[in-house]
Amino acid sequence: MVHSPYTIEHLRPDTGSSDQDLTPGVPNFETITLGELVRLKLPERQQIIAPIIPVQGLAMLYAARGIGKTHVALGLSYAVSCGGAFLRWQAHKPRRVLYLDGEMPAQALQERARQIIAASPHQPPTEDYFRLLSMDRQSLGLSLNLAKPEHQAALEPHLIGVELVVIDNISTLVSGGRENDADSWDAMQAWLLQLRRQGISVLLIHHAGRGENARGTSKREDVLDTVIQLKRPEDYDPEEGARFEVHLTKARGVFGDDALPFEAKLEVIDGQAHWTCKTLQDHELVQVEELSQAGMSVRDIAAQTGLSRSRVNRMQMKLREEGRLRH
Repeated sequence: MVHSPYTIEHLRPDTGSSDQDLTPGVPNFETITLGELVRLKLPERQQIIAPIIPVQGLAMLYAARGIGKTHVALGLSYAVSCGGAFLRWQAHKPRRVLYLDGEMPAQALQERARQIIAASPHQPPTEDYFRLLSMDRQSLGLSLNLAKPEHQAALEPHLIGVELVVIDNISTLVSGGRENDADSWDAMQAWLLQLRRQGISVLLIHHAGRGENARGTSKREDVLDTVIQLKRPEDYDPEEGARFEVHLTKARGVFGDDALPFEAKLEVIDGQAHWTCKTLQDHELVQVEELSQAGMSVRDIAAQTGLSRSRVNRMQMKLREEGRLRH
């Protein structure tokens, strides 16, 4: 198993205590002074796939049914295993991935894998850089509930060398009580934090609930570095297949253009999965430009586009600076 690049020994001051000082059954917590923390020579935190999942990072991707969660999860995972790119994200070196799938038929997984591999200019260094645990391929009656310590322990042999675990999805692989009950998430959260201390990053795949939030307790998001939301564009046509907006609703350390929402579209051509992306801001800017030229007021533009009036004002200023809007 991959271990953290630094352990408690790096943090432990020399107090002269020994194992004989430990009381059986009582946790022996260690502390460190602020000065000692500042003087530590810690490794720079790298990225599993930049800029959204850091090493020892915890992330969640969620969307309503049928939008494309598994397409994104598989494409991102393959990029990590190859050291390649996916959508607007880049993995700078290959890392081992364990993909846990709780609901896809093996045939559907196989088809998507073939499309991804056929379209990619990269390959993993060896085949074991991307391993799958598909519940559809397990013995009849065998289940996986990651909220149970015994099931977490059963995964230990499969985590050796792994740097990214993808859990697709929470609804099928985590059963810890009522979904909206924050306490029911405690066992799972403890395991996620344990994986992080061991140097393993985790991407959780989840369903959207009513409105635009992830389904169930919001406590899931407390320890996460990144939360990614996929949602349908307003002008979406079901015949388009996988086309959606990508929004970072929580992103520690992600700023500027990296944090901007964008639109992604999948087209399968000759058995190859091809993705195209465009910045949503460009689309919105064009929309504001057209409505402004039509003589609509800021209030009316905001009502029609769903943008705030202050944002419409800023976009009109940008259009004037670029000479695309005269008044």
